[in-house]
Amino acid sequence: MACISPDGKPTESGKKLLSAVMAPHVPEEVAVETQLPLFRVRSGLRELSEAGYVKGDQERYSLTDAGKEALKKLGVNI
Repeated sequence: MACISPDGKPTESGKKLLSAVMAPHVPEEVAVETQLPLFRVRSGLRELSEAGYVKGDQERYSLTDAGKEALKKLGVNI
């Protein structure tokens, strides 16, 4: 499950994860909220972090300004 498309934009899976971390969450909370397996959430959050859309560590993740802008472009109200 790729969270970033080849053009650098969040995919549908990425959008779900970004929406879930509008408020800081631990990966387990994101997995419950998105109904995705924890291993996919962890890899997706790492991918989104490398792309600059989220910040955090294994403890808690939150959106960066770039993540907020990406969600706005995808039509998500923040």
